[in-house]
Amino acid sequence: MYSLYYHITNNASFFLEKLLEKRRDNGKEDSSRYQEKKAIINAQRPSTPLIWLHAASIGEAKSAQILINKIRYEYPDIFFLVTTGTKTSAQIMARDLPPNAIHQFCPLDHPAWVKTFMDHWKPDLVFWMESELWPNMLREIKKHNIPAFLINARLSPKSYRTWLLFKPLAKDMLSAFDKILCQTDQDAQYYKKLGAKNVLMPGNIKYSSAPLEYQTDALKMLSATLNDRKYWLFASTHSAEEEMACRIHQILKNAFPNILTIIVPRHPERRDEIKEKCAKYGLNILFRGENKTLPDERTDIYIADTLGELGLFYRLCDIACIGRSFSNDGGGGHNPIEAAQLSCAVLFGPKVQNLQEIFDDMQLSGAAIPVKDEIHLANTITALYEEPEKLENLKNTAYNFSKEKSGIALRVLDILKPEIDKIGRKEKP
Repeated sequence: MYSLYYHITNNASFFLEKLLEKRRDNGKEDSSRYQEKKAIINAQRPSTPLIWLHAASIGEAKSAQILINKIRYEYPDIFFLVTTGTKTSAQIMARDLPPNAIHQFCPLDHPAWVKTFMDHWKPDLVFWMESELWPNMLREIKKHNIPAFLINARLSPKSYRTWLLFKPLAKDMLSAFDKILCQTDQDAQYYKKLGAKNVLMPGNIKYSSAPLEYQTDALKMLSATLNDRKYWLFASTHSAEEEMACRIHQILKNAFPNILTIIVPRHPERRDEIKEKCAKYGLNILFRGENKTLPDERTDIYIADTLGELGLFYRLCDIACIGRSFSNDGGGGHNPIEAAQLSCAVLFGPKVQNLQEIFDDMQLSGAAIPVKDEIHLANTITALYEEPEKLENLKNTAYNFSKEKSGIALRVLDILKPEIDKIGRKEKP
């Protein structure tokens, strides 16, 4: 099975190059950097111990940042290489990574490209985040005998059933990892049944994320502008959720005529699509944009099409619905802990399978409210605004829940420390 995969990818360079060029032409790749995905590398390897953290997209990259911040505090001489696959994650990494870290796009899983990548960077230690598994890259890591850990590992029931069909390939890939640190007991059972060894369950590192940052001056300006208006947030939205927010807004206006709906799209580059789809609702829609334009009393829908301001809007708003829990792309949900840490009342839809354990924990603890559909969401927002005591209690419960769960990163770090100590003592290459 693995041999077949190897030969397919080894002979697919033409197809992969054309795919990258098409994605570049469609704006889905960074035109100045997309060739990093072919292992065409301009950056130099530092002459210090190097930890490589691979994170597929934004959510995994934020988990990687939690680890980086914990590790660099105790090991200031270690350098970090962080790889992701999406444009948005690259923008966030460029903004948020510390000076002793560099971002690169991860090469596609072509045998020649992954070999070039590994020969150039020569990582001393490898941390892969969550669930993205690439056979050729893992084979190369194993071939070089580099200590590797799969961290915050998860597998959805659907992915698990798929991998069972290719169990020999899955077992071979997973053998590249010295340890697999899972989010839940269910994840641990899935990996063990696929043949993984040294499977542990320290918990979900997302619980230990630092609160999202925000600018106090921007918060003051928005608060003063909104004055006595009621407003709610739909955070990290995906396709179909912006239109849903418009319909909910029309319902909410019956009870609260001056209410403002704030939308923070997960991918701001979708602004043209969002503008086109929301125009049919006859609402006054304002995009925040690079100039940070403020809403006025006529604004119905305020769309924060900016990067790095989600923390600002979580801090501003009392009520936040978590995006990609209603989207038409299959959903999966985004991290609700970020909202809880900034004292939001957390609401979420039915499609949260990617972070099911977190949402289940929050619901069971009274720290978040599930809603079935847009009517239910509109009614829940109305009820919370009509019962201020209930709203305040939900905000406090969410915040306290996030505080109680914040120690998981330290448990993960304790597991990783023996290997980090080894590279910390290595002579520089």
